[in-house]
Amino acid sequence: FRSRIERADAPRVSVGELARLLAVVGLELSARAYPAGPPIRDAAHRALLDRLRERVAPAVAWRFEVPLGLLGDQRAWDAVMVVEAARVAVEAETRPRDVQALQRRLAAKRRDDPGVSSVILLLADTRHNRLLMREHGEALRADLPEPGAELLRALADGMSPGGSGIVMV
Repeated sequence: FRSRIERADAPRVSVGELARLLAVVGLELSARAYPAGPPIRDAAHRALLDRLRERVAPAVAWRFEVPLGLLGDQRAWDAVMVVEAARVAVEAETRPRDVQALQRRLAAKRRDDPGVSSVILLLADTRHNRLLMREHGEALRADLPEPGAELLRALADGMSPGGSGIVMV
């Protein structure tokens, strides 16, 4: 039966069977539930970006879902602001679950997009994310050291933030 599942020949597989098979190779089954119908699945994500946009000078140019530009690479920044001559990339997270994966993803994007001068990790200001920052903020700030309040002040004035950091809104 297992080989039929691996070849995609099994007509049905229970969640329990799939979880057991994944456990054999050291993986854990994870699932998410979404409302039925045609909801905008990233509505909270877009609302988070809009909250930042409200705090940035109107003259700042924004682009959303900006590809890194490498041939065949599907990765994109959630937004890129053009401030003065600087490109400021924004990676928005409503509820990060894996800090190490987030750090790896940001480091790889920064490495592969040399045109970006600064990176802002944008977090929703929630109880979960405040706890995450208390527990893991030091590790995140090692790569994103500029204080969020200073980044926001510069962007509100239409100036380049001059560095990378974490902003909670």
